[in-house]
Amino acid sequence: MAVQLRLYNTLTRSKDDFVPIDPRNVRLYVCGPTVYDYAHIGNARPIIVFDLLFRLLRHVYGTAAVTYVRNITDVDDKINARAARDYPDLPHNEAIREVTRKTEAQFHADIRALGVLMPEDVNEAGEAPLFVEPRATEHIDEMRMIIERLIARGAAYVAEEHVLFSVAAMQNLPNVPQYGAFSKRSLDELLSGARVDVAPYKRDPMDFVLWKPSGPTDPAWASPAGIATPGRPGWHIECSAMAWRHLVQAFETRLTCADPTSREIFDIHGGGIDLVFPHHENEIAQSCCAFDTPRMANVWMHNGFLQVEGEKMSKSLGNFFTINELLQDWPGEVLRFNMLRTHYRQPIDWTVKGLEESEKTLDRWYELAGRGEAAFLSDQIVDALADDLNTPKMLAELHALDGQGAYEELGANLRSLGFLLEGAEGWKARRRAALSIDPEQVEALIAARKDARAAKNWAESDRIRDELAALSVVVKDNKDGTTTWEVAR
Repeated sequence: MAVQLRLYNTLTRSKDDFVPIDPRNVRLYVCGPTVYDYAHIGNARPIIVFDLLFRLLRHVYGTAAVTYVRNITDVDDKINARAARDYPDLPHNEAIREVTRKTEAQFHADIRALGVLMPEDVNEAGEAPLFVEPRATEHIDEMRMIIERLIARGAAYVAEEHVLFSVAAMQNLPNVPQYGAFSKRSLDELLSGARVDVAPYKRDPMDFVLWKPSGPTDPAWASPAGIATPGRPGWHIECSAMAWRHLVQAFETRLTCADPTSREIFDIHGGGIDLVFPHHENEIAQSCCAFDTPRMANVWMHNGFLQVEGEKMSKSLGNFFTINELLQDWPGEVLRFNMLRTHYRQPIDWTVKGLEESEKTLDRWYELAGRGEAAFLSDQIVDALADDLNTPKMLAELHALDGQGAYEELGANLRSLGFLLEGAEGWKARRRAALSIDPEQVEALIAARKDARAAKNWAESDRIRDELAALSVVVKDNKDGTTTWEVAR
């Protein structure tokens, strides 16, 4: 079946036919984590969304024709602070390596539980990598090269041992987009709406740091532009360097494309909607000015925000959850399924009710379709995903297969989409362990506690709460008068 993908492009603000630069070398870059702490559930959304896109691209163009780059940011001020806090007795560089090593390993373990493909799952021995997970610290040379090119073109300047990108200079360069065109805002709007770092060495408040000097406890490398003091990169330059290295330079002898200027451009760049400005706007500015191109990538895709139980996720509200915390209570496939119930561009409300519904559906599908081994995507599933990753329609088609009794086909599609990874017996064993708490006993205790509270028998109410806590049950009294409970993390 010939498949035409249609993807919503943040660059054009429209849903367009996807036409790869070279169908034999489709290239995708997604901004990955900064490894200083556990990834929260909002961080899981782009990981799951673009894993699904990667699977779809491989289905449409062939498993050997798609390259996926998802970076690891392992140089950042938050990493430095965490290293100083957690490993005060280690030399700072060793402490930083320990933080990033430990955090990256935990991130990988968490997202593997979500059913996402990993580099080792798709890269074949003896062939060019199809899934690359570069670390920022391994690409300092590429960052310095881009910075030198920007200085040579007049788009960057040195001031007090910093290198800064000049937004005003960019406006005067031919063949590159205007700054702000991507986020569709004027410079005045960007300046008024942004948290701008005001520094005396800046020529313009909108200029941003490409390189900065390192302090005595910061990681440091030889600086570009003849700066004597060792330094470290700014955040935005990292992705420009890694995308160029793995999706442009690595393909300079492999691409077949009619337009030679397309050789400095790749197909798709993805990330969360919060990255549109300043991160992706600045990536575009750096890359286009350094390589004299009108675009960095042809298609830009962004997933929407995540809130929890109708509120913005915040530690101060007590509704901030890491992937790792949620995995203590829910199978990773439940988190994946729940994420895909909402279209990736829409805001998602992450609720316990939604997780319960997702788990109930997967319980049924494991029971009915979890014993086979076949893996393929049916035409109707591909059609749904080809329409800008329409996952609600995809799930509707899966439910239709269930309704038709097509359980073998249902199972094959689910396995191709990152589900049914445990097998039916493994899933049953997990559910038995999870249900070791007797729900009827818990509900009876909650009812007794409610009666005690109504009678203002606070001592009995507290005793019952303590009894529930001993069962590892956490009780929550809601504003609407209802009481809910969950297994303690």
